[in-house]
Parts: sequence; C-alpha cells; structure tokens
Amino acid sequence: MDTLITNVKIVNEGRVYDGYLAIEGDTIAEIGEGDAPDFQPHRTIDAGGALLLPGVIDTHVHFREPGLQQKADIRSESRAAACGGVTTYFDMPNTVPQTTTIEALEDKYARAQKDSAVNYAFLFGATNDNYKLFPHLDVHRVPAIKLFMGSSTGNMLVDRREALDNIFRTAPLPLMAHCEDSTIIARNMQLAQMMYGDDPDVCHHPEIRSAKACYESTALAVSLANAHHQRLHVAHVTTARELQLFSPVTSESLPLVTAEAVVAHLLFTDADYATLGTRIKCNPAVKTMADREELRRAITDGRIYTVATDHAPHLIADKQGGAQRAASGMPMIQFSLVSMLQLVDEGVLTVTQVADLMCHHPAHLFQISKRGYLRQGYKADLVLVERGKPWTVTTEDVKSKCGWSPVEGRTYNWRVIHTFCNGQHVYNHGLADDISCGQPVDFRY
Repeated sequence: MDTLITNVKIVNEGRVYDGYLAIEGDTIAEIGEGDAPDFQPHRTIDAGGALLLPGVIDTHVHFREPGLQQKADIRSESRAAACGGVTTYFDMPNTVPQTTTIEALEDKYARAQKDSAVNYAFLFGATNDNYKLFPHLDVHRVPAIKLFMGSSTGNMLVDRREALDNIFRTAPLPLMAHCEDSTIIARNMQLAQMMYGDDPDVCHHPEIRSAKACYESTALAVSLANAHHQRLHVAHVTTARELQLFSPVTSESLPLVTAEAVVAHLLFTDADYATLGTRIKCNPAVKTMADREELRRAITDGRIYTVATDHAPHLIADKQGGAQRAASGMPMIQFSLVSMLQLVDEGVLTVTQVADLMCHHPAHLFQISKRGYLRQGYKADLVLVERGKPWTVTTEDVKSKCGWSPVEGRTYNWRVIHTFCNGQHVYNHGLADDISCGQPVDFRY
C-alpha cells in the first residue's frame, strides 16, 4: 500500500462511519469500517477524526484557457481546485477560440494533459449551425454539449427555433443549458438605461437579467427536451418559479430533465450588492432572499440534483462599473466545499447531502467511470476536511490567478486539509503540489 488513511469519518453513499482507506497507485485498494488491518504502507495519515469524502466533481467552470489567460489558466485554477477539495472539473466552451470545433476541443485536452493538477473534461459548445459536428464527438470522452440560450458570447447564442430543434433532435450527449431570454434582457436593459443612465448600478442587475427572463428560457428548454426526448441539465437555476419546472429526483432512475444550482446563488442575495457590489455580479444574477431560500430547499428535496460553482475568474479591473460595464462572473472553486459545509452547520442540509450534490450525483448524471464514490477499485480521488477553529478568508488565501474572491472576509469553521487526485497528494495543509497528475475523465454513455 502506498498510503493508509486511518482514524477518519467516512462520508459516502448516505452514511457516515469511522473507518480507514488504503491507496495503491491511483486506486482505492481497500475501504472499511473500524480499525485498519495490519497493512505495511509506505505512509500512514492519522486523520484525527476528520471527514473523508470523495473528491468534489465541479461540472461547471470557466478556466479561461485558451485566449483569456490574463484572467486565469488551467495550471492556476486546477491548483485552486485542489486546494478546495475539487478533483474533477468540466470546463465550458466560451474561450478564445470558442470550443465549437473538433480542433478547438482537442487543443483544450492537450493543454490540460500538460498542466492540469486534477482531472478534467471539456464541454463542446453548440452554435446556430454546428450541429452537424455532433456525430464526430467521442461520447466516452466529452460529458455534454453546452447550449447558451441567453448569452451574448459571440455566435454561441442559439436563438433561432430551427437551430434549437436541430440541437435537441441530434445531440448524442446531454445538453447543459444556460437559460435566459435575451430579448427580455435587452428590453430590461434599455428601460434601466433610460431611468439610471448608460451603466445602471449593479443593484439593478437582477431586474435587468430578471426572474422572468430566466423562467421563459428555462420553460422553453424543458419543453424542447420533452418534445425531442433529449437529456437536459439546466445550469445555475436561480429562481423559485423555475424550480416549479423540475420534479424531485427520488431514485436511481433519472428524469429526462435535471437542474443545477451554483454555490454563489446559495450564499448571496440581492441585499449583498450593497456591500459586495460587482464582485457578486454573475449571469444569471443573484436574486432575492425568497429565491435563495427556495434554492436551499430544493437542494434537500431533490429538485436540484447537482451543485457546481460556475467558477469564472476576472481581473478586478474587469469588475469595475455597473450592470452594463462590469464583467459577470466570480472565482468560487477554492471555497465551494467549505461553503457547502457551512450550510451544514447552519442546518440547511446534511453532510451526506453535500456528498450527494457535489460528488455522487455528478458522477451518476454524467455516467463518470470509477469516480465520485469511495469504493474499492475506484480512482483515489478524495478530500479530507476538518471542523475546527474559525478562520476568515483573506486576499492572501486566494489561489486563483485573478487574486480575489467574493468570500474574502467570510468566516468558516471548516478547512480542507488533504486532497488526493489519482492517488497523488496534490494538497496538504495549505500547500499545493506543483505536479500535474490530472487525467481525462471517462464516461459510460
């Protein structure tokens, strides 16, 4: 055995129990309850009663490479991920160039193979006219097709009904959709500018990218999925009304349509614009307290099936201005797990539900091979977290290349203390190893 972890509380598949876990190579060699057998490992880690979870699978990130490396890159953000207990990420296609061709997709995989500290996969981006490339996608290598139904990201805004029908009819993989109605948003922005000037204060952002804009687009996406019998995962749901479109997932048999929440929408409300300003400007917008509370209920009753981050770094200079000029997006991957565990402390959900939402469900939804669970023979992707003395996030703690986080000044009781990826010790008590040991993720579609 290479590594034996003892004196640990294992959080896995609905249970929390005292046990041990042994790693050999890149694989979980043995996991069990109680004291470990008489192994002779190269190294033993006494976890001191810390929690051991599967490594987090963040299925929604923007690592900015290629083309936007002044904001972030695969090397920097994959190491920030390791510091936060994230061992697998799915990167979105709105880079430069956009990941809307097979050549651009292959370029991203080559970059990650060289630089990624943790495991990776890349979504292919849909446009109004590239659906004929779908048959060339390797369904065992690509997790999903990203569809922007409300975006101004170049030609990735798919707004023609014929194009939408083609995409929903022909997609060989699940669709992950960003749902906001661009016509409604444009009209709301025009009205806001008439009232507040060319660059309305960011407090008006949730009025411009409104609840109605979200609901109308999400309702259309759900209807198209049902009409074409196409698997659909709606990204970053933000409103109570949208949640009426989703049924609780109560068994291993997944419905055709599922929903994602991101951590920022579970933490912040529109009241936070007064203190955090454009640091919490994102698309879709952070909305009301009532919306946040319904999202929190939805992560416990099954209407929300996965929690991700929509990690989207920008330079702080890009965040200057208001609802029109300030860039939308925030870096969150390093602090996603501790934020969710803080919700456990607040009584919002249980630690086993955290493992479901961030580890088990992503693996199940996207049919990830041998990851997302602590099982013998699975890849040794795991994270140890401990609850101890409260600590407050400072700028110096932030590992993302952009150098800031909206949770600076926030106090946590939980810390990530160890992260293993493919059996490699990529994070250890504040120190991220500089090795690049990430592997491309395999899918069982």
